[in-house]
Amino acid sequence: MHTILLIQPTARPDSRTWSDYETTSECLEGICKIFEEFLKKQHPSKASITYDVSNLFEFVDKLNDLSLLVFNKETGQYVPHNKDWIKDRIFQLLRSQADR
Repeated sequence: MHTILLIQPTARPDSRTWSDYETTSECLEGICKIFEEFLKKQHPSKASITYDVSNLFEFVDKLNDLSLLVFNKETGQYVPHNKDWIKDRIFQLLRSQADR
């Protein structure tokens, strides 16, 4: 389902941004990529950076705001989802990728 990512990393209103994705899975992967870019900026001299899901969730929790709007075909409306829902779905996504 078409998904819109709304993110505000800091308390500053001008840090708000959004992006859209064709699927929710693509959006969740996008959140992981945002975290990976954050890590690269924090550790520019490291050739490779490893992290676990708890590090990712800590990053999500520290964001001033993060939510997804997922399109529902039946109602023709976007359904909002909060950080807890996002973390649950990221965990499911990463687990399914690890199982492959």
